[in-house]
Amino acid sequence: MTNKEPRDTLFSRSFDSSGTDRISIPRADGEELFFTATIVDNEAPEEMLVRAASAVASCDARIISQDVLGMKGLGVDGKAALERAFGPPTWPVTWIENRGTLPRDGGGSGGGLCGTQIWAKAKTGLERVESEGRIVGTTWTGSGMTWCRLGGLRPADASASRVEQAASLLEGMAGILKSEGMDFDNVARTWFFFDDILAWYGDFNTTRDAFFRSRGVFDGLVPASTGIGGADRSGPALEAGLLAVAPAAGAKVPIPVPSPLQCPAIEYGSSFSRAVEIGLEGEKRLLVSGTASIDPDGNAMHLDDTKAQVARTMDVVHAILESRGAGWRDVVRAIVYFKDGEKIPLFHEWSAAAGIDPLPALFMQNDVCWDELLFEIEVDALFAG
Repeated sequence: MTNKEPRDTLFSRSFDSSGTDRISIPRADGEELFFTATIVDNEAPEEMLVRAASAVASCDARIISQDVLGMKGLGVDGKAALERAFGPPTWPVTWIENRGTLPRDGGGSGGGLCGTQIWAKAKTGLERVESEGRIVGTTWTGSGMTWCRLGGLRPADASASRVEQAASLLEGMAGILKSEGMDFDNVARTWFFFDDILAWYGDFNTTRDAFFRSRGVFDGLVPASTGIGGADRSGPALEAGLLAVAPAAGAKVPIPVPSPLQCPAIEYGSSFSRAVEIGLEGEKRLLVSGTASIDPDGNAMHLDDTKAQVARTMDVVHAILESRGAGWRDVVRAIVYFKDGEKIPLFHEWSAAAGIDPLPALFMQNDVCWDELLFEIEVDALFAG
C-alpha cells in the first residue's frame, strides 16, 4: 500500500509559507479548492484562522462551506475569532468540538486538534441558502450537476428530547432541500455530530430509519455518512450537514459503493452506504463514510488496541479506494477521529510505514459511535474515470 503511484492526479497540492494545505482543482467555471489549516508552531487559534482566511483570499475564492474544530476546548470564542479573521461569515459554518482535555505535546495548544477545513470556488456562481434567518447552505451548478452543501444544521428546539431533536432535524433538512428543488433522493452524504453519542446512537438510528422509510430513501441511494461525537455540549443534542446533487439530463447518477472488507452498515442497524461515487465528465468523486475497525460480520475488531484499529481501518479505506481505481494520493480532504487524542502519533507512524504522504486532514478527539471503536476516518477522493 503506497501513495507513490507514478500517475498524475486531477488536482495540484501546495502549502503556503505558513503551512496551510491547499488542494486546487481546475474547472472551466472557476477553480475548486479545499483548504486545511491546523495550529502550527504554538500559534494562537485566531492566528490559524487569519492564515486560512489569507489563503482563501489569495485565490480570489468564495467559500462554499467551512468546518471549524476545537475552539471552545481551548477557551476561545470561536465565532468572534472567525469574524475577526474572515469577516461575518456569509456561508455555512459547522462548529465541531473535541471531548475532554486536549493533549498538549506534539503541536502546542492542542496542535492538530484545532483547525478549519474550507471548501471554496473561484469566480462566481454560488448562491446562499437561508433558513430561519441563518445562512445554512450554498448551491451552484457545474460539471453537469446542481450541488447543494448544507452545514451547521440544528434542531428547531434544543430543549426537546434527543429523539425529538433528531426527528425535527431530519425533517428540517428535508424542508431546506425542498426549498432548493431537491429531496433526500439527491443526498449523497450526511454528517451528524452528537452530544454524548454513546448514550443514544441506537435511538438515533431508529429515528433515522423511520425517516428514511417515510421518504423512500431505502428505495434509492442511501447516503454515505459520518456519525461521531462533536456537538457542543452546551447546545443541541446534535448538529448536521449534507451534500446533495441533482444530475442534469443524461448525467451520471451517484451510486453506492460497497466495502470489499466489510458488510453493508445496514446489516447491523446503521443506515448509510460505505461510500458514494459521483461520476462527472472524465472524473469521479468518491465520498467515503466514517470508517472504523469492523469485520465482515459487523463486529468491532482489535478491542483495546488503537494501533491495530488504525491499521485495520486504513486497510478497509484503501480497499474501497482501490476498488474504484483510486489511491491515497487522490484524497482531497479527510477528517481523522481518535477516541484518545494522545494516540494521534499512531496514525502518523502508520502513514510513514506505509509510504503514504500526510493527508489533507483535520484531527479530532471524540467518541466514535461504539464504545469499542477507538479510531475512525472519512475521506473524499477525486480521480480520473
